[in-house]
Amino acid sequence: MADGTTTQDGLERVRAAAAERGLDIDVQASPRATSLEEAAALRGITPSDIVKTLVVKGKGDRFYFALVPGDRSISWSKLRAVVGVNRLRLPEPPLALEATGYERGTIVPLGSTRDWPVYADERMVGKRVSMGAGAHGYTLFVDADALIAAYGATVADITDPIEAIR
Repeated sequence: MADGTTTQDGLERVRAAAAERGLDIDVQASPRATSLEEAAALRGITPSDIVKTLVVKGKGDRFYFALVPGDRSISWSKLRAVVGVNRLRLPEPPLALEATGYERGTIVPLGSTRDWPVYADERMVGKRVSMGAGAHGYTLFVDADALIAAYGATVADITDPIEAIR
């Protein structure tokens, strides 16, 4: 990790946060994939069961987590409406690292250096999902409903189909 933390540090933070919140997670090694479809096949799941955690910057020092199914893309207009703000953006990698303690590609609400508000796309509900585990080369599996409850996440339609943005 670029900030000097080790892979083990990120994994330990994730595991400790899960235990603190009573979440049952399964962390597994995850080989690097060249596509969403390949990553899903390696994990034995569908692309929609891979959830991307995006850290999103609002006004000032406000950040939010957006949980987005792998086969979908964040809808900025929908997310702004749910959050109740006029502007949101993806922060630069160093700012995302500073806000969460994780590099892009490993970001997850679990073990983040700050508990930012979590917004989960409604399509996650009722699924067991795979997501970042705080370190490159690993994924975690968790019951989406349990994750949503543990973080008091707002569940809403915050995405669009990827095909709609191409």
